[in-house]
Formats: sequence, C-alpha cells, structure tokens
Amino acid sequence: MKLIAFSILISVTLFASSHSQAVAQDNERKVTLLFTNDVESAYDPIPAFWLDNIDRIGGIAEMTTLIDSIRNQPSPTFLFDAGDIFTGSLAKRTEGALAFDLMRLMQYDALGIGNHEFEYGVDILAWQKNRAPFPVLGANMFYKGTNHPFAQAHTIIERDGIRIGVIGIMGRDAVSAIIPSFIAPLDVTDEAEAVQKSVDAIRGDVDLIVLLTHQGKTAPMQTDAESDPRLQRDIDADIRLAGAVKGVDILFAGHADAGTPKPVVHSDTGTIIMQTYGQGTHLGFLEIELDTTAGKIIKYDGKLIPVDADKYKPDPKIHALLEKTRAEHADLFEQIGSTTHYMSRRYIEESDVGNLFADQIRRVAKSDIAFVHAGSLRKDIPKGNLTLADILDVYPFVDDVLVLELTGTQLTEIIRQSLTFERGLLQISGFEIIYDSSKAIEDRLVSIRYQGKDIRPNDTFSAAAPGFLAEGGDLYTTFADIEKTANAGKVSEILLEFFKATGPVSAPSKGRQKDRSAS
Repeated sequence: MKLIAFSILISVTLFASSHSQAVAQDNERKVTLLFTNDVESAYDPIPAFWLDNIDRIGGIAEMTTLIDSIRNQPSPTFLFDAGDIFTGSLAKRTEGALAFDLMRLMQYDALGIGNHEFEYGVDILAWQKNRAPFPVLGANMFYKGTNHPFAQAHTIIERDGIRIGVIGIMGRDAVSAIIPSFIAPLDVTDEAEAVQKSVDAIRGDVDLIVLLTHQGKTAPMQTDAESDPRLQRDIDADIRLAGAVKGVDILFAGHADAGTPKPVVHSDTGTIIMQTYGQGTHLGFLEIELDTTAGKIIKYDGKLIPVDADKYKPDPKIHALLEKTRAEHADLFEQIGSTTHYMSRRYIEESDVGNLFADQIRRVAKSDIAFVHAGSLRKDIPKGNLTLADILDVYPFVDDVLVLELTGTQLTEIIRQSLTFERGLLQISGFEIIYDSSKAIEDRLVSIRYQGKDIRPNDTFSAAAPGFLAEGGDLYTTFADIEKTANAGKVSEILLEFFKATGPVSAPSKGRQKDRSAS
C-alpha cells in the first residue's frame, strides 16, 4: 500500500510540475512591434552619402518588403506610425489620400496624428482619414471650445490572442509647426491628462498599452542630420510624459526624428521609448516577451533597421500604386528647368536653397528684405534637369508670400530668435548678419546691416515671408501681430515661375550670414 501511495504521489507531483511549466509557457508570448514616424511622403530611396556601408537608403516599397519578411516569423506582429505622413508633391496633389492608401496596403494597425497631417487644413484631414481601415488617433484634439473629439482617442487591437491598447496624442508644441489658421478650428489639450484618461479606460482589457506621440522639438530638416551631432534632438518631452502617466508599457515617438538605436527605459515607470530618424530611412523594431497573466514585459530587444534599398526588392503592390499615381499626375514629372550644380539645404547654416528661395520671394514681393524658415525646405535640389515634382518636394506647402513692415527693433527680435537655432537658422535676403554660435544664446548676435549700414531701432523695412512665418509659426511670434500689407502669391508658384523662366539656375553666392566662431 505504501508503495502504491508513493507511486501515486510521484505521478501527481510530476503532473503538477509539467502542468505548471506548460502554464508558464502558455502565459509567456513573444510579440513583435514595428513602427515608423515622420515618413513625410519620402517614397523613394536616396543616396546614403553619410553612411559607409549602404549606397542607397529608404524607399516605401523597399520598407514594405522588409516589414513583410518580419511578419513571416512566428510571433504576432503589429505595425504603427507616430505621425507626419503628409507632405510632398504627390501628397499635395492627392490631398493626402495616397499616404493613407499606401498605409492600407502596408497593413498598418494604427496612426497617431502629426502636425504635417494639417498641411491642407482641418477639414481635408477630417475627410481623408475616412479612407483608413485602421484607427487614426488623436486623444487630445477637440473642436474649439467643445468636448467634441476630432479623432478617435484610443483603440484595442487583437491578434493571435494578444490584445494591445493603442493611444495617440499630438503635443501642443507641435502646433507651432502648423500654419496657425490651418489648426485654428481645434484645441490641442494637455497630453498627460488625455493619455491617462485613455489608459484608465482600457488598461484592464488589454495585455499591453502602446502610446504614439508626436511632440518635442521639431526635426532638423537636413538629409544627413543623423550624422551631424549639432542637430541631434532629445526625447525629453517623451521621457517627461512617460513619467507623468501610469500604465503605458511602450511609447513610440515622432516629430523630433531623434533616432534611438537602443530603447530608452524610463527609470520610474519602466516605459520603453523609441523613435526613428524619420524619412523612411529606418524601420523601428521592438521584440518583447510578454507575461500575459501579469501583463508585464519580461524582456525586450529593440533596434532601428536601416532600409537598405539595394538589399530589399520593391514590394510590387506599393510600386504599382506609386506608378499608377505618378501616371495620373504625369505633369509633375515633366521638365520645368535645370540647375548648374547640386544645391543643399542646411538646418543651422546659410544654405544654397535657402538663399535662392529667399531671393526669389524678395524679388516678386518687391520688398527690402525677405525670410524663409529652414524647416520649410524639405529636400535638396539635384543637379541637371528639374521636374515640377522636384521643386514641389523642396517646398511642398500651400502658403502665400505675405508682405509686412518691420522696424529695426522687430527685425532684431526675429534674428535673435533665429540664432537660438531652435527651429533652424532663418534663411534671409536683402541684408547681412554677423553672429557667434559659440556664445550664449542672448549674446550670439553681433550685427545686422542693411545696404552696408548697421540698422537702428526706428528704421523701417518692407519684408516678405511665407504665410506660416508671417502668422507667427515656428516660434517667430514677433510676426504674429504685425499687419500684413500685401499678398505676393503662393510660394510654390513663385518658385516654379522662376525656374521655368530662367536658364540653368546657379545658387547665389554665400556670405550674408557669417559665423565668427567658424572663421
């Protein structure tokens, strides 16, 4: 009897042990999360001149092939975007419809709204987001003066038994990167309050919560910004938000293009934070092991995967849609001019593109001086023949050139703001400045000269600027309250007429903005 009882005890113990191991294995799941941010209609590969091991990088069709190769692995895979899907000539022609259609084919699971989604105004975004078969999220956006939401706050996505709650917010600081009148119908409210409200509503119903944010410092628009230490943005706004809310497991960020080669983990809340460099050059990858019973991440592995355009073949569905759309807008790809050499844009330096565009704005407006904000210059200008798309992709926005009158005091305020480099170095025409970037912000400006003479506080100048600047965008608040005296036409049309009417175009000589510390 004792032998039988002992055998039964061993059997029960072994069964209990094996059952316990099986339960543990059942409760532990591997999940793959992929993400993008600030793709901004960068649909084609570009020369990777700042990298030693890749010739061409990016391309939306190439990225799709990379994504599908990861989806073929056993673990459930989710794909998210943290905002800024609009901009560029094809997005402009289709009023953003192409961006949503590409994301549909790529099988995104959710999008957090970014500031570029408002490039064509609130009404167009409100209409076009109906194309998306995935949730378009903006938890802190409401029609002005009401509690009526502009977008869905959060969603729950289930795949292979894994339930993920997803929340999207746009930071109030990102609003300053939108033409003020284009966002005016909406209130963008406190980020942490909106996120916590959604977390509290869904935390008990999901295994994991992912937050998509679009906030922090505006990205430096420079092709090789990834390799320039002066342009590296921080993710402080996302770190602060991750510490201010409870219950967020993962935060995928956008707006700053502040690439995180390795995940950043908040020291108090444990929230995992990641962001890519934008422009579709890298795919964000985060693989986690999840305890579904405890709702906790056991371990993780995160990285940014370069989209090597010579390694990944273009996805045929994406390629076909792009070709179809280009054929429908064939005029975009007809030659309209040419250049004598490659013209670059630089974010915190005087640039070929900036000088050229500022000069043309001043010429058409017949003003004393002119400005172009560095963040509006979205691509470099190639050498040789130029198409309509080449120019519209450099300056894809729909604002007009507005004319106003500035005093010497107001001009000084504007240039001091420029020299903070917070939104890049303002590109100028018609006057010269000397500065010292090695000094503290308040001491950087050395002199402003107009027609060879130092400006005086009571001097007055007619000035021309794109409407975004003239309305006080990009933190240039001095412009906001100054009466606008004339409209010189749309920026893009001014530029196109110039390239069409001019033979091979050369960049103006440099030297209108001199940095003493560089000499």
